[in-house]
Amino acid sequence: MRSSPLRFVLAGGLTAGALDITYACLFWAIKTGVPAQRIFQSVATGLLGKQSFSGGWATALLGLALHFFIATTMSLTYFLVARRMPILGLRPIPFGVAYGLLLYIIMNYVVVPLSNAPRGGAKDPLWVGLSIVVHMVFIGLPIALFSRRALQDAG
Repeated sequence: MRSSPLRFVLAGGLTAGALDITYACLFWAIKTGVPAQRIFQSVATGLLGKQSFSGGWATALLGLALHFFIATTMSLTYFLVARRMPILGLRPIPFGVAYGLLLYIIMNYVVVPLSNAPRGGAKDPLWVGLSIVVHMVFIGLPIALFSRRALQDAG
């Protein structure tokens, strides 16, 4: 009996989102002592701009919800493309890693510049380097692996 492929697509987005936000929170907590609330608020700046930082937990929770919405959308996108290009489901490791790199580029050079987030962003070389790896291994790869499972269930 087949299950809904949607649950695996959702699991891919939630897993990628959880790994990514955990990385961001740990990195900035260790490096500069920034609390998780501020990390979540920084996500909400894409929608609200700098006002996000004065919104307390309301804007932090908005940022967290936006973060998981974006990650789930990334997962759904991979799944939908993989339905048309079966190689993506057959070879999830190389294509998942490549997808993560593509997501890093799109988020940092298209989405963020078009948003209300303050210009400049984090330029710390360690942050940038690790973020690229995180996008490849902790975002793209889980999305591709869960999408492969979703494709198997979709039959």
